[in-house]
Amino acid sequence: MELVGHRGGLPTAPPSLDGPGGVTTPVPREGAGAVPTPTGRGAVRPDLEQVFRSAYPRVVAVAARVLGSRDEAEDVAQEVFLAFGRSTVPAGEALGWLSVAAAHTSLNSLRTGRRRATREHAVGGDTVAPDVADAVLALDERRRVRAALARLPRRQAVALVLRHSGLSYAEVAAALDLSPGSVGTTVRRAETALRKELTRHASSE
Repeated sequence: MELVGHRGGLPTAPPSLDGPGGVTTPVPREGAGAVPTPTGRGAVRPDLEQVFRSAYPRVVAVAARVLGSRDEAEDVAQEVFLAFGRSTVPAGEALGWLSVAAAHTSLNSLRTGRRRATREHAVGGDTVAPDVADAVLALDERRRVRAALARLPRRQAVALVLRHSGLSYAEVAAALDLSPGSVGTTVRRAETALRKELTRHASSE
């Protein structure tokens, strides 16, 4: 089951970390993955660049699964890494924390309507749609999936996004503080809930 698509391929190398000074700290789900207390006002951890270079493709992939746009996914990655740079997350837990934070930040973006309208109207990226009607239908379907995803319980939505972003069951379990055996059940329930949401809203239209 494909969650949502995104325009263009993922970058092979991360851009510069230079960005806006203000950071909206992502708010992970209750419990595991919560943003730790910053190391100090304005302090940036010394391993940030190394973690950024190694984890950037994964973080963008997670965000792109939710948002369907590489540009918006890169914006989310910038936000998440800036928050990580002021956190005390152990380096060994960085990838899981960043993946969860990217999923939460992207879902928050869907739920609060922060997504750029101009990007929502773009279809197909660099490819040319063979038929305008097909392109409109495809875009409408992606919107419906994202809207349904945003209505799921947060834990289910994040597990589903992480799994469909390529994380293994073990990685999802570690990121969400779940037992490895429960990941499959959580993801299947999320998929079922997503289908029900899509069916429920389709029948009400």
